[in-house]
Amino acid sequence: MNAFRFRRAAVAVTAAAVLPLALTACGGEDTSTDAAAGESASPAPAGNDSGTADDAVPVNGPFGPACASVPAEGAGSFDGMAQDPVATAASNNPALSTLVTAVKKAGLVDTLNTAENITVFAPTNDAFAKIPQADLDKVLADKDMLTDILTYHVVGEKLTPEQLEDGTYETLQKSTLSTVGSGEAYTVNDSSEVVCGNVPTANATVYIVDTVLMPKS
Repeated sequence: MNAFRFRRAAVAVTAAAVLPLALTACGGEDTSTDAAAGESASPAPAGNDSGTADDAVPVNGPFGPACASVPAEGAGSFDGMAQDPVATAASNNPALSTLVTAVKKAGLVDTLNTAENITVFAPTNDAFAKIPQADLDKVLADKDMLTDILTYHVVGEKLTPEQLEDGTYETLQKSTLSTVGSGEAYTVNDSSEVVCGNVPTANATVYIVDTVLMPKS
C-alpha cells in the first residue's frame, strides 16, 4: 500500500515538473508564429520599390534633339529665354531668325510679346527653307497672308507635353491644329515634328518644329 502511494506521488511530482515545461514550449511556439506573421505583414523597404512610378514622371523641362544646339548661357539659353517675352526670346535664338523676320514683317512683335499664357509652335530656319524661295518671298511680301500663317502657329493657352499626346486646339488664326505623340516625340498636324519642345519664355511655352504649319481652309 505504501509502495502504491509512493508511485502515485512520484507520478504527480513528475507531471507537475513536466507541465510548466510543456506550457513554456507552447508559449514559445506561439511567440515565434506571431513574430513570423508580423514579419510577413511588414511593408517592404522603400529601397526595394520597383521604380515604375518614375517611368510616369512627366517631362518638366525642354526636350528634343534640337535642344542640344541651344547656348548654355546668355540671352539665347533656356534660362535667358525664360526671362523674355516670346518674340524677344525667339530673336535671341539663331535657329529662329527667319521666323523673327516674318514676325517683324507682319507687325506681330507686340502682339506676341504682350499676350498672356500662350503656346507658340516656332518653325526653324530649316522649316522655312522647305518652302520654295519664290513662294516664301510671296508670303513675306503679303502681310495678310503672312499674318494668317503666323497666327496659325499660336494657341491661346500654355500646353504641356501631356496635352500634346492627343489634342485639338484653336489657334489665334481661328482654325484648329492637332497634336499627337508621347514621351519626347510629338507631331503637329501629322506633318511637323517637335524638335525642341516645352521651352519656357516669360509669357509662352514654345515648341520648335521642323515644318511650317499651313492654316486649314
